[in-house]
Amino acid sequence: MKSLRILLLLIIPFLFSTESWAAKTVLAGGCFWCMEADFEKLEGVSDVVSGFTGGTVDNPTYEGDHTGHYEAVEITYDPKRISYPKLLDYYWVNIDPFDAGGQFCDRGPSYLSAIFVADAKERKIAEESKKEIAKMFPGKEIVTPILGASIFYPIKGNESFHQDYYKKSPVRYKFYRWNCGRDQRLQEIWGEKAPH
Repeated sequence: MKSLRILLLLIIPFLFSTESWAAKTVLAGGCFWCMEADFEKLEGVSDVVSGFTGGTVDNPTYEGDHTGHYEAVEITYDPKRISYPKLLDYYWVNIDPFDAGGQFCDRGPSYLSAIFVADAKERKIAEESKKEIAKMFPGKEIVTPILGASIFYPIKGNESFHQDYYKKSPVRYKFYRWNCGRDQRLQEIWGEKAPH
């Protein structure tokens, strides 16, 4: 009985700890439908939400004003199952890091790639990750910036159909993805490292 009490005294504070059980990060890589689909496959990721970030317009919408914002995803993950550096490794092989005009068939500023970091530790990891990618492609410029995190605005309301679009409209999603040339370009850049 005494050992049970000691065990409970050790476990209860841990169970009610305010420490987060999951971490979040925000990444932009062109069409958020594709980024959502790609990251939801990843072991250790529990949620991926499509939205906007990086701009100054409050409450941006897809059909309305999202000036200055990136289409992005907020990824919730378990750091015990997948580390932030591993998430970034996966991120790079799902984007074209050389494209300064958008991603794949989607053109314009809202489709640019970017890593949004929450603090100095994440910035250091992201910068190291970017340097490693640059070493793989000597003479080519990696244009994907590392930016300070700002408010993330999830797609919601009457535009909620964008969340999990690849599940809700799988035929249209596959048709879009193929016609956009995303997977073909990823294969061209990353070869065997490209996701399948």
